[in-house]
Amino acid sequence: MTTVTPTTPHAQPSARPIEWSVILSKLGPVIGLAFVITLFAVKRYDTFFTIGNFELILRQTAVVGTAALGMTLIIISGGIDLSVAANIALSTIVIARIMSAHGGHAPTLAALAGVATSAFASLVVALMIVGLRLPPFIVTLGTWGSYRGVAKWVANNSYVYPSPVDNPDAWNDTWLYGLLNTLPASRRWMLVPLGVWVMILLAALVAGMLRYTRFGRRTFAIGSNELTARLCGIPVERTKLLIYLCAGALFGVAAVLRFSYTGAGDPVGMNGGELDIIAAAVIGGASLSGGQGSVLGAVLGALIMTMVANGCTKLGLPNYVQEIVTGAIIIFACALDPQRHRRG
Repeated sequence: MTTVTPTTPHAQPSARPIEWSVILSKLGPVIGLAFVITLFAVKRYDTFFTIGNFELILRQTAVVGTAALGMTLIIISGGIDLSVAANIALSTIVIARIMSAHGGHAPTLAALAGVATSAFASLVVALMIVGLRLPPFIVTLGTWGSYRGVAKWVANNSYVYPSPVDNPDAWNDTWLYGLLNTLPASRRWMLVPLGVWVMILLAALVAGMLRYTRFGRRTFAIGSNELTARLCGIPVERTKLLIYLCAGALFGVAAVLRFSYTGAGDPVGMNGGELDIIAAAVIGGASLSGGQGSVLGAVLGALIMTMVANGCTKLGLPNYVQEIVTGAIIIFACALDPQRHRRG
């Protein structure tokens, strides 16, 4: 006689609990942007929530956002660059000097020289990191002061204007002048100034590079575990040089946008701007431990930083309030790092 053993029904898998902290870490930039817009719209709807003000915010975001793209590349690879703002300031002076030497013209030559200056400055940083095997924090802390000093020296501790004194409006006819200007009625079809479209295009290119190219995969691999990347045959030193070179070129484009917005080379310009740029990348999901980052998040992070500054101004708050809020945002974003790593 065969004994039939009763079978027990398969236990139904328990529903996985919703990890709100992980959701918050992934959607943090979007949630933060929505919160900032709502907060300032409620407080000053009449002046903040207007088309003109949003256009101004986008124009200001273009500089920080473009620089944040380069910073995201560096942070994903496990590095940092504290000299980014000084780098941008130096490049704006180079642009102004060249245009001034050509009577307020030669905008293309000046822009290319500005991008080349930033790329070279970042390459010098990379060579010291790779050659001397020093931490990026230490190297860029040194170049932060050095580049700012060189900027003051080249500018003779004063503003450098692109046009000669006898013809201050000479550069107004160049394409650089209108890069981040408010759109005239005849060009409203563009929706936003050309400089904003430049940031958007570069963001798409950088995102595609990180996602679909070998260079992008190597960037993530080095930031995740440099030793493992070496064992896998990745040329770490050469890749780091390329990462900083690409980031420097993006800093140079940010310098071109900055020059177009201000109309002058300023040796002390972007003072403290490295905080906004790094904050934008971190808010967007870039981990200071390396190996993680988001291009879209970096752009949204830059937008958040600009909106905070704009909203504080609309509310008549002093600058130190903006600095306190910026610091708090960075700490909050970094606090989400463990959740991102756990999810990964």
